[in-house]
Formats: sequence, structure tokens, C-alpha cells
Amino acid sequence: MKKLINDPADVVADALRGMAAAHPRLRVDHENRVVFRGDAPVQGKVGLVSGGGAGHEPMHGGFVGPGMLDAACAGEVFTSPVPYQMVAATQGVDGGAGVLHIVKNYTGDVMNFEMAAELVAAESGTEVVTVVVDDDVAVQDSLYTAGRRGVGTTVLLEKIVGAAAAEGRPLAAVADLARRIDDSGRSMGMALTSCTVPAAGKPTFDLPEGEMEIGIGIHGEPGRRRVPIAPAREVAAMLVEPILADHAFTDGVICFVNGLGGTPLIELYVVYAEVAAILEESGIGIARSLVGPYMTSLEMAGCSVTLLQADDELLRLWDAPVDTPGLRWGA
Repeated sequence: MKKLINDPADVVADALRGMAAAHPRLRVDHENRVVFRGDAPVQGKVGLVSGGGAGHEPMHGGFVGPGMLDAACAGEVFTSPVPYQMVAATQGVDGGAGVLHIVKNYTGDVMNFEMAAELVAAESGTEVVTVVVDDDVAVQDSLYTAGRRGVGTTVLLEKIVGAAAAEGRPLAAVADLARRIDDSGRSMGMALTSCTVPAAGKPTFDLPEGEMEIGIGIHGEPGRRRVPIAPAREVAAMLVEPILADHAFTDGVICFVNGLGGTPLIELYVVYAEVAAILEESGIGIARSLVGPYMTSLEMAGCSVTLLQADDELLRLWDAPVDTPGLRWGA
């Protein structure tokens, strides 16, 4: 195992120390492993909280800041945060307008966020609403999921909903928008290699030379099938065709090609070109795009494609200013 770490047991704590040093406008609660925007709680604004296992950076801590999340809690690598972390995050962003929990559909995350919401409501009466993201079309159930996994649409949802909350919309409206985005987004990924969890010290799964996994999960969960390595044009089709078969996309989508951590940007742009060609052939125009490693799986080589059906409102909120370590424009 070749990694730039100290002790495998300290990876998350050490990374949070680095994040605090690199981004002084954030506030890091090291005891609870929660990243807050520096001015949280923002009075009168719906607080947005997300989180999950570490190893997917910049998801979620890198998306904390004006125009996006108010807080994110980090679990151990590929392991859900525990309820007390989520309670601390929720209480720390409560500005009097309620709190929205944005949760990727993994059993541990869903259960722990639900427990935290109940604890906060019982202790303080704060209204907490949960929206679960389940956009992965690859498989219906997986090792850690009842139903579809939550993947790339989460990034787009956190950005768009963050802009809506910044406008001062009430909790019910922000939650409805989040549900609409989840309903309108679909994703699918693939892997060329496994990743290695520091505590394990060995690859999560065996993927022989010359093969790739289609429909992989962001924790290394198996996908639909293993096939021989193919050109990017064919890989793009293997990802986009199931997405288009699952949802009736029309002109004007947000197209997100995501790197899983070990794939260079030049290759992601090769994939994007092929995705764009498939969409053009299908009569689906791209209104906005995002390309890069925004939801990773440690050093896994591979990519995912996310399409979100957009309208004028979603595009306006997408274009609104955002100022976070992982996503920044117009600020």
C-alpha cells in the first residue's frame, strides 16, 4: 500500500486538520468531525447538512460554504458517520428556519441520519426534513443499500438546493426542490481498478488486468457485469444508454462526468466528448456541464456519468454564486 498518510487509523482526523489549515473560512469541529461554514448558523436560512463516509472527497466537506452546504459530517473511510456527529452538525446550523438532511441512499447513512433527526427534534423542537438521493441506475439493491444507491446527482442537488436556501426559501420548498432534483437525475459508473481502504491495506476487490466493472458502486460494490477493456466511445455508451432507458430526458440537461479519484482529467474529457455525442444523436441538448473528480472513491480509476433534467429555474440556481473548497464560481 503506497499512500501519503501517517497512521491508517488517523487518516480522517489528519485530513480534517489539513482542511482546517487550508480553508480558514471553514470551521472544523474536530471532536465530532464536522465541517461547518465559518458563519454558521445563518439566522433565518434553512440549514443544509450532508455527510457520509470519508474517501469521497471533495464530497461532502469540500462542498461546505456559501451557496451550498452549511455543514458536513465525516465518518471513517466508507463508513457512515454516527448519530451524535449528525446531531452536532444539525444543531450547529440551526438558524431558526429548520434543517434539511441530504442523505445518499446507503443503509447506515439513512438509519443514522434518521436517528439524529429524531434526537434533535426531541431535544430542541427543530424541524428536520430528510431527502434521500437514489439515482444510480446500475442495480436495484447492493451490499449496503435497500433500493438504488445515491451517487452523482448528490453533487448537483447540493449545489442547486444550496442556492435555493440562500435565497431564503422555507424548509418545505427547499425539500420539495431536493426531491424534484432526485426524481430528475440518473447516474451510472464504471471502474478500471479497485481502491485500497487504508485500514484494510489491500484492494477492496479483484479486477483482473484487461477487465472493467460496469455499474460499480462508490465503495467498490459490484455492478452489472465485468467486460473486457473497451474504447472510451463504447464505455460512454455502456453508461449513457441505461440512463436514457431509465428516464425520459429531453433537451436541456446538466451533464456531469465524474472522476473516481484515479483517472486523469484528460481521460474524463475524452469520455465527456463521447457522452455529448451520444446525447446529440439522441436529440438531447446539454445546458450545463461539470467535469472532474467531485465524488471520488479514494484512488479508484474510473468514472461516472450523471444527467439531470433541467429547466429555467434549476439552471438559474445552478448558475448562482457558490464559494466552497470543491466548487466555486460567481463569488
